[in-house]
Amino acid sequence: MLLNEQISPAGEADIPALNELVNSAYRGESSQRGWTSEGHLLGGIRTSEQSLREMFQNPSATLLKYVADGQLLGCVYLEEKKPDLYLGMLTVSPDAQANGIGKKLMAIAEQIAIDKEYQVIAITVISIRHELIAWYERRGFRATGETVPFPDDERFGQPKQPLEFIVMKKKLEENYDTEIKGDTQIKK
Repeated sequence: MLLNEQISPAGEADIPALNELVNSAYRGESSQRGWTSEGHLLGGIRTSEQSLREMFQNPSATLLKYVADGQLLGCVYLEEKKPDLYLGMLTVSPDAQANGIGKKLMAIAEQIAIDKEYQVIAITVISIRHELIAWYERRGFRATGETVPFPDDERFGQPKQPLEFIVMKKKLEENYDTEIKGDTQIKK
């Protein structure tokens, strides 16, 4: 059971810990303990301290961190890309997955979107990450039919096969009067 949980904006002082968290969840040996690993699809690192620093310099972006019992266990990147709020780099430590941290980060992201009067949250997911696509679908995201090429930039990793992203979106106006209970939506 996680105690003393807090979700708050991350700052530049968090960069080393965020870098370690994100890379441990997506690439390398430690990522194999969780279900979010991309190590079978991509070599190299998922992010770097320099890339994170650039995120903090973007005035349209916010990086939220999830801390419990003094440990950084999750994060999510939000960027205002009118007309949608873009959500990316949703990360949960491989050792803390299945504790509802991802759902909590998503709920805060949705509340931020609503507070900023966005009606849609957009994400991109590697098209062959079927289990991850299904996780987002259970949270109300739907594929738009749009695809985006995987960047030809080693800062994002070296693909082990051809990769592309699908664009998924969630309309928030449908959920204004909805409470989320686990994977079930209950109308109020």
